[in-house]
Amino acid sequence: MDTCDWCSLSEEDKRFQLYEGKSWSVFLADEQDYIGRCILVLKRHCSSLSDLKDDEWDELRNLVRKTEECLKAVLGATLCNWSCLMNSFYKEASPDPHLHIHVRPRYDKPIVINGNPYADSEFGHHYALNKSGIIPAADKNEVYRRLKERMNR
Repeated sequence: MDTCDWCSLSEEDKRFQLYEGKSWSVFLADEQDYIGRCILVLKRHCSSLSDLKDDEWDELRNLVRKTEECLKAVLGATLCNWSCLMNSFYKEASPDPHLHIHVRPRYDKPIVINGNPYADSEFGHHYALNKSGIIPAADKNEVYRRLKERMNR
C-alpha cells in the first residue's frame, strides 16, 4: 500500500514507538491533548475491526490490558477512553483505511511532568475535539521514556 501512511512509516515516524508485538504496534501520539495519548496500529493493512483474525483479536485484548495498566501505573490515569474512528480516511476520493485505535487516558486530578501541571478539564465528559495537543518537547520525551520503560517489561 504505497498510499497508506501507516504502511510506509519511516524510522523517523517510529521514533515514538512504545511497543511492537506480532500484529500490533503502539505509538505515543503526536497530539498529546490528553497526556499519554497513544495509538495502537495493526501491522498489516486492514480496513475494519470486523476483518481482524482471531490471533489479532487475542493480541489486541492483551495489549489493551497492558496499555491501560501502563497508563494507570506510570501516569496515574483514572480510566482510558478507546476509539476506532475511521472517518478521516473517507474524506479522500479513494479511501484506503488502515485500522488503528486511539487511547486517551483520563485524569481526575492534574498530572505533573517536569514540573508542568496538566489538568483534564473535561474529566467525566466526552473528550474535546479541538483541544490543543502541543506540549513542550521535553515533557513529551519524558512521557515517552516512562511509558516505554513500563511497556517493555
